[in-house]
Amino acid sequence: MLSTQEKMKDHMLADHGLRKTAFRKEVLSIFLANKGKAVTTASIEDSLKDFDRITLYRTLKSFEEKGLIHLAMDINGQSRYALCDHNCSVDKHQDTHAHFHCDSCGHTTCLDEMHESYEALVPQGYKIKDVQITFSGVCQSCS
Repeated sequence: MLSTQEKMKDHMLADHGLRKTAFRKEVLSIFLANKGKAVTTASIEDSLKDFDRITLYRTLKSFEEKGLIHLAMDINGQSRYALCDHNCSVDKHQDTHAHFHCDSCGHTTCLDEMHESYEALVPQGYKIKDVQITFSGVCQSCS
């Protein structure tokens, strides 16, 4: 019998049109364990036991393309990934929210409540493809 977390992972993968492989479930477990914090590929690699780096990068790309995770750049320009909001899908990626990078602990967190439409901020005739806004400072845990 599958545990509640295993059922949740199966459901999340199926909802995003992804096959339910053991490796994808293992990678998804890392995101779920980080509870809203964005993780680097290096930290994902450190959490995995036996893995092929190419398979990991293909998995992350598939997760991102299907709306399961999104890119969250930290203040230093380092790529991190975080789970998307439950409203994200293949057709509509809703990751245009701000992120917060703590200078003390190094964690980058999604600020989902800062979800804006940035269309009004750019000059007429420009079309926004992507938005990356990262605040830096000290998080609640480190203050």
